[in-house]
Amino acid sequence: MTTASIQVEVPSSFPAETVFKVFNHFHDIAPKVNPQVFKSIEILEGDGGVGTIRLFTFGDGVPFTSGKFKQDVIDASNFTYNYTFFEGDNLMGILDSINHLVKIVPSPDGGCIFKQTVIYNCKGDEKPSAEVLNFEKELYEKTYNAIETYAAAHPEAF
Repeated sequence: MTTASIQVEVPSSFPAETVFKVFNHFHDIAPKVNPQVFKSIEILEGDGGVGTIRLFTFGDGVPFTSGKFKQDVIDASNFTYNYTFFEGDNLMGILDSINHLVKIVPSPDGGCIFKQTVIYNCKGDEKPSAEVLNFEKELYEKTYNAIETYAAAHPEAF
């Protein structure tokens, strides 16, 4: 199986605990701050914890309509959050799955670094183009920054 991957790293002035808590509300915040990408995110099965299956309905700003993912890991003590897209047109007809591995790393200055590795597991030899990978990397960076801005404006929620 062929793979492709991207790495996203975004420094934050917020502590790792706060960023982890905010990221765990991605499904609520992303459609508010980036509706052109995330029209809605809903639970299809589960309680929001590990094993939960969610449906992403994408907005007009991306070339996909939907994708289903399963929550693989939520580890508050290590600030990790992993999930796998396993169904939907966001797999572009060439992917078996897309793994998202999120790790929030505390910084010595009291802030943190949001790190996300996205692994595209290809059905065959065909991989997403460099253009697609760059688009998605920029999308993840912009979405993270929009979520952080939202959290800063709503500190009482986190």
